[in-house]
Formats: sequence, C-alpha cells, structure tokens
Amino acid sequence: MNEITFNVERDEDSSFLVATWDDPKGNGGIATQGQDLSELQEMVRDAVRCHFGDGEAGPMPKIIRFHFMSDPVLEVA
Repeated sequence: MNEITFNVERDEDSSFLVATWDDPKGNGGIATQGQDLSELQEMVRDAVRCHFGDGEAGPMPKIIRFHFMSDPVLEVA
C-alpha cells in the first residue's frame, strides 16, 4: 500500500480534530486526534509509524492524505 487516506472530522464536544483510517485488509485501523491541524499531522505520522512499524500490517505508506468530512466555510461580512 503506497497511500492511505484518513477521514478527518471535528469532535463537537472537545473541538479536537479526529482522524480515522480503516485497514481494507482487515488489520484493524488507526484513530488519533489533535487540537489543531499541525498537532493532528504529528499525531497521524506517529500513529502510522506505530501501525506499520513492525511490518505485519504491510509496508509503510509513502503518502498520507486527509479527507475532511465537512468542507470549511469562509464567511465574508
């Protein structure tokens, strides 16, 4: 697997960004969170290294994508 895509949503209770990925091969998945996009990126990198680090889940993906479940809206007043 060369690329994986995380679904990203904002948790309404905590306002954290939550990223999830389900392994299509049935080897579990990854879920993590961060207070902002920068922290979420760090947390996802760390979680991916942990999930793929021992090689049992397959080779480490070279590309990690984020799919934002809701599109941000820019309001112009």
